[in-house]
Amino acid sequence: MKTLLLHCRTGFENEVCAEIGDLAGQMNIAGYAKARPGTGFAEFICNGGDDLEHLMKKVRFSRLIFPRQWARGEWLHLPEGDRIGILLEYLATIPACSSLWLEVLDTNEGKELSTFCRKFEAPLRRALTKSGYLLDGGAGPCLLMTFRSGREVFVGIAEKGNSALWPMGIPRLKFPRQAPSRSTLKLEEAWHHFIPRSEWDDRLTAGMTAVDLGASPGGWTWQLVNRYMRVIAVDNGPMNEKLMDSGLVEHQHVDGFVFRPRKPVDWMVCDIVEKPARNAALLENWIGEGLCREAVVNLKLPMKQRYTEVKRLLERIESGLAGRGVQAGIACKQLYHDREEVTCHVRVFKS
Repeated sequence: MKTLLLHCRTGFENEVCAEIGDLAGQMNIAGYAKARPGTGFAEFICNGGDDLEHLMKKVRFSRLIFPRQWARGEWLHLPEGDRIGILLEYLATIPACSSLWLEVLDTNEGKELSTFCRKFEAPLRRALTKSGYLLDGGAGPCLLMTFRSGREVFVGIAEKGNSALWPMGIPRLKFPRQAPSRSTLKLEEAWHHFIPRSEWDDRLTAGMTAVDLGASPGGWTWQLVNRYMRVIAVDNGPMNEKLMDSGLVEHQHVDGFVFRPRKPVDWMVCDIVEKPARNAALLENWIGEGLCREAVVNLKLPMKQRYTEVKRLLERIESGLAGRGVQAGIACKQLYHDREEVTCHVRVFKS
């Protein structure tokens, strides 16, 4: 297994190459990244399969910024008449797995393959179980098969608990009809990605206080109110009337970069369309000045050198907080519902 396959948002293949190449270099792993624009994936190739296993065990997938999913393995060509036979023959050479996901790439061609995968999964799963290869619920790695066509598949594995939370890294979130904008799904996905579900009742609980900077018309505010938080919505634009009728929202007609709460709040969220450096500085100031305990802020990306810019901004936030004596966890991800942006989450450690 000398190839690491990484799914991503179409158009961000070069960012994935830059990120995985940077990480491999830091770990002294020899190899090279390659990708073609518009394909929705990148590959990292190295001479030693042990190096890929080492990389995937040392790096937490959740800490990667641009990849949506990863697996180490190989591309296989499948004859139309006996796909399962070829797969069983290949899988006999690698360790047994505890779960199976059939995936496609997030492209138009990939979407057309979804029906094929749904039909193919049941007979494949039966064959793998019968052969003793697939041990459901066991401690083995996850088997991830990414189909590029009905005749070509990447057969890969990833350690249990160290890959995407959902197939292809795409959450199946349903847009709530009551929400005033589809941007509401960005914040919901951020919570799923950055906060373990078992901690939601402690960290996203009723009665907490929050500030939504650049709130209009209220997509992110809706998520906060849906958790029964009290929200200060900061925006010169109008807010959704039903949100205001909830009695949980105070609308402040103020510039989001100027506003400061009268007392610290539990959460600050921000989806203001502005230069990423300015939003990063806003995030650093709110956390650094003790104005909130947790924050989710979107950073809009430049057209070029996007990984380099995100890395620089994260280092700036980390350095700025350290200079203020603030210990905090910092994470960043290009979520499925993001577009030309990444989502940054910061949480102050309890002293």
